[in-house]
Amino acid sequence: MKLNKIFKISLLVLIVVSVAVLIYGAVVGFESSDGQPVDLLLYWAYIMVGIAVASCILIGLIVSIKNDPKSLIRIGLVLAGAAVLCLISFLLAPGSPAVGYTGTEELTHTTLKLTDTILNLTYICGAGAILAIIIGEVRMAIANKK
Repeated sequence: MKLNKIFKISLLVLIVVSVAVLIYGAVVGFESSDGQPVDLLLYWAYIMVGIAVASCILIGLIVSIKNDPKSLIRIGLVLAGAAVLCLISFLLAPGSPAVGYTGTEELTHTTLKLTDTILNLTYICGAGAILAIIIGEVRMAIANKK
C-alpha cells in the first residue's frame, strides 16, 4: 500500500514541476534572446525520458526476477549485445569534419566521433528493424501455408 502512495506522490510532483516549467516558458517567452526557457524545457524533457527509461528497466527487472530468476541471463545477453552494437558503431565512426557546418563553435574530434557513432547506430538499428519485419512476414507466410 505504501508503494502505491509513493508512486502517486512522485507522479504528482512530476506533473507539478512539468506544469511549472511550461508556465515559466510561457511567461518568459520561448522566443527570448538567451534561449533559457527552451533549454530548461529540453533539459526537463531529458530528465523525464531518463526517468521513464529507468523505470521501465527497473520494473522489468523486478518482474523478471520475481517470475523467472533465470531470465537474468537473457537480459544480460541482450545488454551485452547492445554494448557490442554500440562498440561496433563507435569503431566504424570516422569522426570526419562536418560538411556544411556554419556554426561559430569549433567542433572537437570527440563530438564528431560521437555524432558519427549515433548515426551509425541509427543506420544499423533501422536496417535491423526492416530486416526483422521482412523475416517476420516471410516466416508468417510459410507458417500459414502449412
